[in-house]
Amino acid sequence: MRIHWPRRVFAQVLLTQVAITTGVVMLVTGLFLAPLSHQLDDQAMRQALSIAQTTAAEPGLVHNLTSTEPSPGGPVQAEAERIRRATGALYIVVMDTRGVRWSHTDTPQIGKHVSTDPSTALAGREIMQIDDGTLGRSARAKVPLRDAHGTIVGAVSVGIAYDSVRERLLGTIPGLLLYAGAALAAGVLAALAVSRRLQRSTHGLAFADISALLDEREAMLHSIREAVLALDARGRIRLLNDEAQRLLELTPDAVGHALSEVLPPGRAAEVLTGQVDGVDLLTVCRGRVLIANRMPTGDGGAVVTLRDRTELELLGRELDSTHGLLDALRAQDHEHANRLHTLLGLLELGRHEAAVEFVAEVANGRRASAEQVAERVNDPLLSALLVGKSAIAAERGASLHISPNTMLPDVVVDPRDLVTVLGNLIDNALDVASLIEVELRAEGTTTVLRVSDNGPGVAPDLREQIFTEGWSTKVSPAHRGRGLGLALVRRLAERYGGVARVGARAGGGAVFTVVLPETLTVRQLTEVGGVQ
Repeated sequence: MRIHWPRRVFAQVLLTQVAITTGVVMLVTGLFLAPLSHQLDDQAMRQALSIAQTTAAEPGLVHNLTSTEPSPGGPVQAEAERIRRATGALYIVVMDTRGVRWSHTDTPQIGKHVSTDPSTALAGREIMQIDDGTLGRSARAKVPLRDAHGTIVGAVSVGIAYDSVRERLLGTIPGLLLYAGAALAAGVLAALAVSRRLQRSTHGLAFADISALLDEREAMLHSIREAVLALDARGRIRLLNDEAQRLLELTPDAVGHALSEVLPPGRAAEVLTGQVDGVDLLTVCRGRVLIANRMPTGDGGAVVTLRDRTELELLGRELDSTHGLLDALRAQDHEHANRLHTLLGLLELGRHEAAVEFVAEVANGRRASAEQVAERVNDPLLSALLVGKSAIAAERGASLHISPNTMLPDVVVDPRDLVTVLGNLIDNALDVASLIEVELRAEGTTTVLRVSDNGPGVAPDLREQIFTEGWSTKVSPAHRGRGLGLALVRRLAERYGGVARVGARAGGGAVFTVVLPETLTVRQLTEVGGVQ
């Protein structure tokens, strides 16, 4: 009759654990009996050595040995017998350098030479052995007896009664078998309890079912469009789905490595490792704006989910730009209304020549301002941004100037990145200052942007912190979070291989400088070289 292996997990585990427990108990019993003889020998000898060392350390023993004569009623015999009774030793023999006994359980032996060779102990070495003496078989130890100067003045020999090892082994076998049977029973009961708990945990599933569930989990994790990252208690990656690899720019080989080994230091790594607490934390990693949530697991690790908010953030910034454009149009509308009222008043007063001069002056001034920007910044997106920001600054009662050193040809590779950088810097300056100066300059294929203001400036100890995601002194708007503008500026600069820094402005305020290498094309530079 063929015996079928059970299909359910708990039944397989139960049978396996019972078999393993039986084998382990039998193996341990055999391994315990085999070296028991040696262990009993060593244990008895070490006990004798410990008693001998304790006896030799008695402070008055050396003095009594060197200042009295050996006798059954002497102080050496009394001290040795006291220690023997306290420790349960078979005998404690104290001898001088001649090998003459000063103490012994059999008092007639006091004053006679010892029956075994004491030369090893009198030479300064400790020994342990199993031997037969005048009191029968014993485990004995001998140690030298030294005075305060370290000179050997005698030796101490201690013996412990020791029965036949074979007899003791035979006597222990029934007890060992009893304990082995109890251990086996306990192991079987424990295996049954574990199997029942495993049955509840696995809902009676078979290993094939569990394997199928794991395959489905892997397929689900790698198909969802939300990044999932699992970390163990030591901060090492143990799961990384495809979206997480894309957002963090990691490879499957990153599994098993610590986050500090695969991600650059910064806020992103701090958020993922749990150094920053909170829900829906904003961070910038590899040039992407991410929302992170971290959920600890029972084993000390954590599962981190990441959502890509880069496009949403760009839309939010486009919305800000639209609001800025609306503000600029509103300011121009207000300004045009005032000018029309002025023009109407001049016409009603009959001052037609003054009205003509006023219209020409306004038209020429507006045209001259726009043309000045367009001549220095030929890129239409950047020049339009500067014109719009100038109108917004005027509406807020601030002044935005273009530096005389500004000269940027129409050779920008990706003007959208420069618009993001310049727009963020100008917006930050408009929030705190009334005078802003913008400088855009080409140095070969490198673009240098500099925005200075007369605001309160940035303290030296905060000049790195302000480029950190989430750091801001302003209230967040409803549609997006604060603390990302300068972080995006630095990330864009680093992506181009450049830098973003802040310093102090002469006379008070701050100067933000961004260097963006390889943002201008060599071919177009050659074409406009004569203009520069």
